[in-house]
Amino acid sequence: MDKLLEEIDSLHKSLETHRVYQEINDLDALRIFMSFHVFAVWDFMSLLKSLQREITCVELPWRPSPYSKEIVRMINEIVLGEESDVDLQGKACDHFTLYLEAMREVGCSTEQIDSFLIDFDLSPLADEIKNFVSFNLGLALGDETHKVAAAFFYGREKLIPDMFDGLLSFLKKQSLHCPKLIYYIERHIELDGDEHSILAKKCLDELCAGDEEKLAQAYEVGKKSLELRVKLWDGVLKKLTNEDSLALS
Repeated sequence: MDKLLEEIDSLHKSLETHRVYQEINDLDALRIFMSFHVFAVWDFMSLLKSLQREITCVELPWRPSPYSKEIVRMINEIVLGEESDVDLQGKACDHFTLYLEAMREVGCSTEQIDSFLIDFDLSPLADEIKNFVSFNLGLALGDETHKVAAAFFYGREKLIPDMFDGLLSFLKKQSLHCPKLIYYIERHIELDGDEHSILAKKCLDELCAGDEEKLAQAYEVGKKSLELRVKLWDGVLKKLTNEDSLALS
């Protein structure tokens, strides 16, 4: 398990400084990046709602959750922040909708993600998007809860603040006019760095409860989540640079 944790740490660091951020140097490049990234924004919510469904009670008639009240509260707090945050004008807005608005602000088409949300057909998507979304949906739709929590923590809540720091620094250097995207990124750095990553780790710890088999499974899922994110970013980079083979940065 120590080896798995080392691999997770290495993948995490590679995503903090991935070459793709350096290539987002104009609005055309930003549009390509966002057309890939929006699928990760969307399936994040599927992971989160899967955890909410399994850990809290969303069925009728209602019954108390078998999990601790602390973990129930944690999941509901994350859902509140992601599904009912505020936009730049202080109006209630979920983060996915906020991202779509950021795409439209820079002239990025939402046609592909809009079409996908009609029938959830993965076939027209780039392989990197397809593999990323398929993995996370497979977890969200029926895998064990501790595995979903592992993808949510290692592949999202722990990763996003550090990864977005790298992206944000390059966006600001290029002086691209994308205030809604900047707000979206800064909001996630704030929420995930200060609150959500801590809550997600506590959730994963409670679900694994020190069980070595569950911990090993969680680490494997965490590693796979990060590997697929690297491949997703590699796919963006390939499209931006027309390179056929890419190495981790």
